[in-house]
Amino acid sequence: MLASWYDDQGPAADVLHVGELPDPVPGPGEVRVRVTVSGVNPGDTKKRRGWLGSSMPFPRVIPHSDGAGVVDAVGAGVDVHRVGQRVWVYGAQSYRPFGTAAQYTVVPDHQAVPLPDHLSDELGASLGIPGITAHRAVFADGPVDGQLVLVHGILGGVGSLAAQLAHWAGATVIATVRRTADLDHVGPAVAHAIALDTGEPAAAIRSYAPRGVDRIIEVALSDNADLDNAVAANNAVIAAYATRSDRTEIPFWPLLFNNVTLRLLGSDDFPAEAKRQAARDLTSAAAVGALTVAVGDRHPLDDIAKAHDRVDAGGGHGRILVTIPQ
Repeated sequence: MLASWYDDQGPAADVLHVGELPDPVPGPGEVRVRVTVSGVNPGDTKKRRGWLGSSMPFPRVIPHSDGAGVVDAVGAGVDVHRVGQRVWVYGAQSYRPFGTAAQYTVVPDHQAVPLPDHLSDELGASLGIPGITAHRAVFADGPVDGQLVLVHGILGGVGSLAAQLAHWAGATVIATVRRTADLDHVGPAVAHAIALDTGEPAAAIRSYAPRGVDRIIEVALSDNADLDNAVAANNAVIAAYATRSDRTEIPFWPLLFNNVTLRLLGSDDFPAEAKRQAARDLTSAAAVGALTVAVGDRHPLDDIAKAHDRVDAGGGHGRILVTIPQ
């Protein structure tokens, strides 16, 4: 099969190779997917760079955990009727060496999720890490029907899906963007959007949530801890999946007296059932048109280094995808 891989960590152009590797064979309980589209996440490029001192988890890595395609072979114990089924894939390179940046990938049966025929491969390849992270951030602490949910970083992959999932589940969504110019890009799932470059973002949020917000979906805890404290309702949850400072300070006593729960989210290690429930809900929401994903750059597999560089540079306002030759 044609694939991309790296044997050492480093800059994308230096370590990513494209060439022929042996076709994988599904083992018991696994399916093989012929990949059409592979999604690139910041986590994929961080692994390749050796972020935070991480080392090579396997001697050779085919990157990317997310993708979409068609099941073309199954291992022992898997229903043979799955062959020919369109699917989206999550976790392909989570604690496994070979991800979706290849013509074939092998994953446990439940990690190849049926993709309704009217949904695109591009959408399917965009649901994995960002969608499951967004789902866990929104729902880990119970239903949000009737609640006020604040989503920071609404134009990012996780933030956009979190807002749409919360809206789908009956919440009123308040969102933030970095700059006033970004307000034009906010989608219809958001009831109220605030730019953080305004003079008083906390006051603006409180004008829509006088008693405070019930959930905060946080992409930059180090930047927003004081703002979150200023707008959190009593017993609110701050669900943080990223920060820009390794040792992040928080206003501990005000948060404590407000009985705020701080939930930290590492997507590779979510409980297995939480991932399965997220996959079911993401597919259901997408099927009824409640989820859309903005696609940014598309790169062919032999141009994968540029896709990684684009993600490392911030990605812009859209999902970065790699198309796999058939």
